[in-house]
Amino acid sequence: MKKLVFILSVICMQNLEAQEGIYPLWPEGSISNQASSNQEEIREQKQILRVSNIQVPTIEVFLPAKQNANGQAVLIFPGGGYEMLAYDWEGTDIAKFLNGKGIAGIVVKYRLPTGDTFGAVKHNVPLIDAQRAMRLVRSMAPKFNIRPDKIGVLGFSAGGHLASTLGTQYNRVVYEPKDGIDKLTAKPDFMALAYPVIVFGQEKTHQGSQDNLIGKNANEDLINQYSIEKQVTKETPPTFLVHASDDLAVPVENSLALYKALKDNKVLATMHLYPNGGHGFSLARKNKLLRSWTERLFEWLETVQ
Repeated sequence: MKKLVFILSVICMQNLEAQEGIYPLWPEGSISNQASSNQEEIREQKQILRVSNIQVPTIEVFLPAKQNANGQAVLIFPGGGYEMLAYDWEGTDIAKFLNGKGIAGIVVKYRLPTGDTFGAVKHNVPLIDAQRAMRLVRSMAPKFNIRPDKIGVLGFSAGGHLASTLGTQYNRVVYEPKDGIDKLTAKPDFMALAYPVIVFGQEKTHQGSQDNLIGKNANEDLINQYSIEKQVTKETPPTFLVHASDDLAVPVENSLALYKALKDNKVLATMHLYPNGGHGFSLARKNKLLRSWTERLFEWLETVQ
């Protein structure tokens, strides 16, 4: 009997491992827009896990129990000013939290435009990985017990800029198709953005994100392309925004500008502004008022099912 229980336990573990885990975005040896290199990823664990110099982009999948799953999945884009990723603080911790509400949390470890292995058009690299991540997750929806029409994005700070770039520029051709996965749509079904970088080339810009993504001497066309409020159309997915009014790093005017653009284009938009919390609050578990933003998010997610 004990032997049978052990065998069944091993089978269950194998089934779980076949679903959850880390998956490369690209087929081996064919990462889009990247030259071969001996460079290695940098991981620094201090108060948070900071990941930089990413060479092999991946998704890390966290799934709720099947009995709790509601079919939704969220691709999570950690922030870090397009210089590094706050990988646990705005990534894996968020995925685990979503699991508690029956939602699959999928952390995207995307490449950053600060490396020297990505060719001439570095600014496309994060969007290349974001598009591929969405298509890959859609292709694996049955494996992850999710619905391919219930897959959205959640981005923090510069990760919010990337998530909203994907939400407004999912059709922009930024790489050559690699396989059948690239025939699928990269459009998110919904967007949730926490203290996102939105505006470029303005007083309220987060200059570090802009400089790291498009360079210090970018022309006006490139600045406008990555000013997300200027890229909103009627086809932009329903959007949830949360921001603290005392954010000094990414001023609240970023979310306000996007909300206005969404409203002007008749896109369903919800925005929650809090009086304090600063920047980079993640789940805000120590702020009794601000931490309620996650409940507002879950309520909103039920309306976009």
